[in-house]
Amino acid sequence: MTLPITPTTAQHPSRHRSPRALVLAALTGLGVLAAVLVPASSASAANYQYWGYYQLTNNAWAFSQKGPAETTPADGSVEGWRWAVDDGTGATPRTPRAVVSFTTVCGQVPAESGKKRVAVVIDYGRPADGDPSVTPPEPTADCAVVATAATGAEVLASVATVRNDTGGLVCGINDYPATGCGGQVATLTDAQKAADTPVTIGTTATPQVGSPTTSGLATASVTPGAVPGNDATAGPVAAAPTSSTSSGVPAVVWVGLAILVLGALALAWSAYRRRQTSV
Repeated sequence: MTLPITPTTAQHPSRHRSPRALVLAALTGLGVLAAVLVPASSASAANYQYWGYYQLTNNAWAFSQKGPAETTPADGSVEGWRWAVDDGTGATPRTPRAVVSFTTVCGQVPAESGKKRVAVVIDYGRPADGDPSVTPPEPTADCAVVATAATGAEVLASVATVRNDTGGLVCGINDYPATGCGGQVATLTDAQKAADTPVTIGTTATPQVGSPTTSGLATASVTPGAVPGNDATAGPVAAAPTSSTSSGVPAVVWVGLAILVLGALALAWSAYRRRQTSV
């Protein structure tokens, strides 16, 4: 007579593991996952030097939603450029350090048929933002008179010398910086971390080709303003700020780990209940 074979512990060891062992195994696996995810997330935060691209909206600087080649500013608008160092935290980007009105910059430039006037603010940043051995030029503002369909990139090129990389990224404006195209900064200095202080921007209406000769010098408002946003091509900062914990790890990572822990505990308890029922 053939007797039924009862599975032994060696054949099915998992059926005789305690719920405590299952939980410990699950938590060990999650610990390994956390060790992989957390350092990778923390390492993703990097510091970069770059030219940021902005538009003046409701009397405050807004980080551009598009790159300059994909943006077509309207007549009467104000565009801004700022050289700065991103601190890698996803916090509010550094904007031009003064708000300048369209009237202040372009008020003396007559409108022309088939063209538009766009005020352009160029803030070269602080000495700490670039090469400490080179003093950045003073911030300035100018009035661009360009074709109605001109893009933000063409607007900037009409009032400044622009150096781009092969992908169209703005690397230098009026030879600042003279070389390179942004670049990563390993460690931020206290001066780079320091808050901006307002500046006074002198504005000169530069005559354009075919435009009436005008000139003038005015003092811009020194009220700083910024609205965080998203810019896909103007600089290394390409995403809106994300929520993170004080350790610099995004909150979504911790939420995901918490869900995995709860799921592992639920599976361990379910396995334990099945074992108890089958005994």
